[in-house]
Amino acid sequence: MLRALTHIMTNVCERVPIPKNGVDYRGKIVLAPMVRSGELPSRLLALKYGADLVWGPETIDKALIGTTRRINTVTNTVDFTRFSSNGAKNPDVNPDQRESIIYRLHPSREGRQLIYQIGTSNPDTAVEAAKLIAGDVAGIDVNAGCPKPFSTSGGMGAALLKTPDLLCDILRALVSEVGNPFEIGISVKIRLLETPEQTETLVRKLCATGITGLTVHCRTTPMRPRERAIRQQLPLVRRLCHEAGIACLMNGDVTSRDEALQLMKEYGVDGAMIATAAETNSSCFRANDDGGMAPWTEVVAEYVKMALEVENRYGNTKYLLGQMIPGKSPVYRQMTQCKSYSELVKALGYGDELSHLAQEVDQKLDIGTSRKTTKAERKMQEKASKKAQVNGAFSRKRQIEATATHQAQPQAIKRKADAAELDEMPADIARETGPGTLSEQASVLAV
Repeated sequence: MLRALTHIMTNVCERVPIPKNGVDYRGKIVLAPMVRSGELPSRLLALKYGADLVWGPETIDKALIGTTRRINTVTNTVDFTRFSSNGAKNPDVNPDQRESIIYRLHPSREGRQLIYQIGTSNPDTAVEAAKLIAGDVAGIDVNAGCPKPFSTSGGMGAALLKTPDLLCDILRALVSEVGNPFEIGISVKIRLLETPEQTETLVRKLCATGITGLTVHCRTTPMRPRERAIRQQLPLVRRLCHEAGIACLMNGDVTSRDEALQLMKEYGVDGAMIATAAETNSSCFRANDDGGMAPWTEVVAEYVKMALEVENRYGNTKYLLGQMIPGKSPVYRQMTQCKSYSELVKALGYGDELSHLAQEVDQKLDIGTSRKTTKAERKMQEKASKKAQVNGAFSRKRQIEATATHQAQPQAIKRKADAAELDEMPADIARETGPGTLSEQASVLAV
């Protein structure tokens, strides 16, 4: 009895301390990191319905490096922006500057509940990027579980499971050069390996790097989301984490807060992540005793309001609504045909307050006022322009030849405009430059 009690007390004492500006993952039901579905309004919606923490979407280190941190006084957000190569504008900063928002967070509404997930395959660039945002978040989480080619092809995500020494180097660098100076926690999210022995070897190495938390997605890298999560190795991972004093979270087929609490009790893990279910209806974070799942109409209304308040990219908002509104609902088809926030608010039947806000956001984001030229259309225009130039050169050549022939013949009587009693030349002939041409002063071609 005494030995067992001593063992329990030792485990408690050996818990890795949580840094002053960090957060303990224990006892938390959290929003999983999801591309597109983890942007600011989605995170705020999850927090409204009871999520304890929210993970932002994986953001690659090189994408954040070189950004400028700006305080947006209109949306009360912190924006990390950089010059865009596709001409997208960030009107919050300067209507004339061509910038795009790489990452946007809301200090007062998510603040110390936000975990930044980084995609990386290099300790140096991981540290450089993490330092830029460490002061605005409660923790940095390394993505070592994404199986998508855009991540694994660069040696990131699940590819790091095949290079455990590199993954450990990244974690140690982040702990010593970011976690300790900024006093926040560093964590990692992994997938299961093929055998318990392989998983055990990996987890032991990761737990020795100084991290404060580890999340395990209960699928192997080749498994797709439609395949049911496998939890046979979960007790093993939990035991290894607890022996090292590290919080252990589970992920995979968790659909609600009540289910998460039941699974945490069953497998002895410290917390759980909800992904797909939260993408469809964020009220899954609300316990049944507190009201449970809300109707989709309520959740969609809250989401649209939040998206407008933070001036979310319209394309992202529309994508999320496509996940939240049932496909058989008449509103779904109306939503898919909307091309601006104003049209969207009208289609969903919201009041004047949101209508006015939608009009303001449309104007700021420059959407709905005029259709933007697509890349395919720009290519067609370029081809047409080149063809016109070739035809023009050929016509000038023919004109020169005709003039030379004409001059060799007897001169005909030329009629001038004044002789023909014309008050003025037709506008399309008199203008110095033809339609569709640029003035010599034009230095920038807006597309």
